[in-house]
Amino acid sequence: MNDLYDRLKAQKIKIIEMPKWGPYLRKKWEDQFAAHLSEEDKKSIFLHDTGGSCGYLWHLFSYMKKDCLERDKAEVAFTKQLKNDCYVFYQHSDYALLLEKASMLKTDDLIEEQDIYIVDKGFKWTYIQTHDIGYCGPYFSSNTD
Repeated sequence: MNDLYDRLKAQKIKIIEMPKWGPYLRKKWEDQFAAHLSEEDKKSIFLHDTGGSCGYLWHLFSYMKKDCLERDKAEVAFTKQLKNDCYVFYQHSDYALLLEKASMLKTDDLIEEQDIYIVDKGFKWTYIQTHDIGYCGPYFSSNTD
């Protein structure tokens, strides 16, 4: 996390730390990107931590429950995406960031980051880098298509 913060700061991206916003942002992300799934569907793809199994919001894409771009295509889409204000949050941390004027944000900034979600402030698009790079993800999806 400190490395990411330093890389963003070096690019003159304004960073607002939001130490306890993770649960709110994960719920909002789920409401925006997985609203079409029933609670049973969410359980079947392990969207949440339950019964000893570790859930991940990005299972929405790995289980093909929502259209997305994967791997190189996801990275290209994220690079091309207009990025103004973005939230950055993690699957298993309450720590989050708000990035203002994030046009310089790119995939290279996310080196060594795992289970990280980037979403525009309006939750119209998202980019996720998983801990299973090469097998699952990264993913890019848009709610505006």
